[in-house]
Amino acid sequence: MNPPKTTKLRVGALTALVVGSMVGGGIFSIPQNTAASAGVGATAIAWLITGVGMLALAFVFLNLALREPELDSGIYAYARASFGPFTGFSSAWGYWFMAVLGNVGYYVLLFSTLGHYWPVFGDGNTPLAVVCASVMLWGTHALVLRGIREAALINQVTTVAKLVPLLLFVLLVALAFQPQVFRADVWGRANPQLGSVLEQVRGMMLVTVWVFIGVEGASVYSAHAQRRIDVGRATLAGFLFVLALLVAVSLLSMGVMAQPELAGLKNPSMAYVLERAVGHWGGVLISVGLLISLSGALLSWLMLSAETLYSAARDGAAPDWLAGQNARGVPSHALWLTSACVQAFLLLTLWSNSTYLSLVNLGTAMILLPYTWAAGHALKIALSGARYGVAEGGRRRRDALLSLLALAYALWLVYAGGIKYLLLGALLYAPGALLYAWARRSHGRAVFSRREWLGFLAMLAAAGVAALGLQRGWLSL
Repeated sequence: MNPPKTTKLRVGALTALVVGSMVGGGIFSIPQNTAASAGVGATAIAWLITGVGMLALAFVFLNLALREPELDSGIYAYARASFGPFTGFSSAWGYWFMAVLGNVGYYVLLFSTLGHYWPVFGDGNTPLAVVCASVMLWGTHALVLRGIREAALINQVTTVAKLVPLLLFVLLVALAFQPQVFRADVWGRANPQLGSVLEQVRGMMLVTVWVFIGVEGASVYSAHAQRRIDVGRATLAGFLFVLALLVAVSLLSMGVMAQPELAGLKNPSMAYVLERAVGHWGGVLISVGLLISLSGALLSWLMLSAETLYSAARDGAAPDWLAGQNARGVPSHALWLTSACVQAFLLLTLWSNSTYLSLVNLGTAMILLPYTWAAGHALKIALSGARYGVAEGGRRRRDALLSLLALAYALWLVYAGGIKYLLLGALLYAPGALLYAWARRSHGRAVFSRREWLGFLAMLAAAGVAALGLQRGWLSL
C-alpha cells in the first residue's frame, strides 16, 4: 500500500530525521566513552577510520536511493534484493532489534542524567526510573500514532533545539582548550591497560559506530520522500554535519581534561567537561540539552523501527498482521509490537542492571550485519552494471570502489566487535527466524532455500553457544 500523499517529506524533514537519529544520547557520553578505550592519537585514528568508512556507507545509501528508486525501506530492501528473503528479513529484524535496544539505552541514560540531581533515579534503572520511562514511552507511542508527518515535524523542532547546547559546548570548550593537556600522553602509554594503539583503535570502534547509526534514516523512509533525490542529499548533509560535531566534541574534550580523568567520568560526560570549562551552569546546560536530544531521538527511532518491520510484513517476509496501518497511514501494528518490546526490556533492566554502554555495544552488534549486506548489495549492483548506462563507466568504477570500501569497513567492525558480540547477536537474531518461518508457512511457501538452510543452522549453532555461555557465566552482557 502506498503511503498517503499527506505523509510526503521534504529534504529538510529527511535531513532532520538523519541528524535526529544520529544525534541522540551517544554524543553526550562520547568524551568518556572514547577516553575509556584510547588516548588522543588512537582516538584521532579511530575517528579517521570511522569517518571514511561511514562516509563510504553514506554514499552507498545515497547511490542506491538513486539507482534503485523502486526499492523502498532501505536496509531491508537492499538485503532482500541481493541475498534473498531470509537475509532481507534478518536485516530488518537486526535493525529493528538494534532500535529497540537503542531506545532502552536512551531511557537508561536519560534517567541516569536526572539521577545526578535526584538520587532516586540512580543510574537510570531504579523502579521509579522505569515507571517514568514507561510513561514517556507510551506518550511517544501515542504521538507517532497521530501521523508520520506530524511526528517528523516535531522531530525537526527537537533536532534544532538540541543542536544549540551542542554547538555552544564546542565553542566554549574550544575557548578553554589547553594544548599542554592535549599533548600530555598522545599515545596512552602512561596507562598500560589501554594496550597498543591497534587495541585502542579496535576498542573504540563499537562506540564510534553507535553514534553514526541513523545515517540510513532517510533511506528507511524513502517511500515517504517527496523527491527521491532528496534522500541522498539528506543522507550526505546529515552525515557530514554530525561527523564534524562528533570529532570536535571528542578531541576538544581531551584538551580540557586528561584521558584518565575523562575515562573516570560518569555519563553524560559532556556535562562534567563543560562544568570544568565554565562552571556549574555548563553542566546544567548540557543536562537540559540531553533531555531534549533524547526526546527527539526516541521519537525518531520509534518511527524508524516500526517502519522497518512494516516493510518486511508488506513484502510477506514477516507475518501479515505487522503490515496493518491506522487511518493516518502509520504502521500501527508494528509500532505496538516495538513499544511492547521496549517496555519488556525496560522491565528487564530492573534485574539485569544493564548500563547504557552495555546496551549500546549490543545494539551496535545487531546493526553490523545489515550494514554488511547493504554494502554487498551496492557492490553487486556496481559490478553487474545493470543499473548503469553505457557512458557511465567512470561512475560505475567509482561506485564499485566506494561499495568495496564500505564492505571492508563493515567486516572490520565485525572483527572489532569480537566473538562475544557475534554470539550475543546470533542469540537475538534466532527468534526472528521463527517469525520468518511463521510468515512463510502462512503464505504456503518453502521456509528456506538450500543456501538459507546453511545460514539458519549456523545462526542456531552460534545462538546455542551464546545461551550456554550465558548459563555458565563465561559470556555476559
